[in-house]
Amino acid sequence: MKDRENTLSGHSKWSTIKRQKGVKDAARGAIFTKLGNNIAIAARNGTDPETNFSLRLAIEKAKVANMPMANIQRSIDRVKDKSAEQLQEVTYEGYGPGGSAIIVEAATDNLNRTYPEVRLAFSKHGGSMAEKGAVAFQFNRQGLIRVKSSGDDNLLKLLDLGAEDVVEENGEFLVYCDPSSLTKVRDDIKDNGFEISDVELAYVPNTTVEIKDKETAGKVMRLMDALDDLDDVSNTFTNFEIADSLIDD
Repeated sequence: MKDRENTLSGHSKWSTIKRQKGVKDAARGAIFTKLGNNIAIAARNGTDPETNFSLRLAIEKAKVANMPMANIQRSIDRVKDKSAEQLQEVTYEGYGPGGSAIIVEAATDNLNRTYPEVRLAFSKHGGSMAEKGAVAFQFNRQGLIRVKSSGDDNLLKLLDLGAEDVVEENGEFLVYCDPSSLTKVRDDIKDNGFEISDVELAYVPNTTVEIKDKETAGKVMRLMDALDDLDDVSNTFTNFEIADSLIDD
C-alpha cells in the first residue's frame, strides 16, 4: 500500500498545482474556452444533463468557474448547429524533462492547428512527443473526486463508500475509484454529508518519476504550464513528482 500511496501523492501534487492555476485562470475568464469545449464534447452524447453524467459534470465545472449560463447554453447548442465547426477529442503522448511521461487531452476543430502547438510546447521546453501508446500504458484511467474533509475516521468512511484509494492532502481527500462507478461513488459521498469540490476522470500513473534538482523541476513545470495554456488543451496528466526538498525551498 505504501508504494501505491506514494504514486497517488505524486499525481495529486501536480493535480493540485494545476487546479490552483485553473482557479486563477477562471478569475480572469481565460478558462471559458476550455470549459466550453468540454461541454460541447460531452453534449454529443446527449444534451440533457439529467441523463448525461459527463455533460452534468462539465456544466458543474463551468459553474464553479462562474461561466455565464448563456455561454454554457451556447456550448451545448453547438452540437445542434450543423454550420458550426464540430469539435473532436484527441489525445497526445510525450516525454518531459527528467524522464517524465505526459498525456495531453485536447478538444479541437482544427487538428492542423492543435498538433503543431502541442509539439512546439514540448520541444520548446525540453520534451518530445511520442507515438500513441508509448506513454499511456504507464497510467490507469480512474475517477477522481475531491472531498473537503480530513481525519482518519472520514477516510475510513470514504473507503466504505466505494473508494479504491483515498489520499489526504492539504486539508482535503482525493478519492480514487473505478471510472464506471464514478457517478455512484460521487452520489454516495454527497448523500453521506461530504462536500465535494471537484470530480473528473483522470489518468493516474502506475509509478512516479521523482525530480530532485531545481533546474529540471523548473523545466518540467514550464512545459506543463505551456501545455495547459493552450486553448485547445482540456487536460494534462503526468507521472513526475517534485522532491519535497525542492517544494520546501
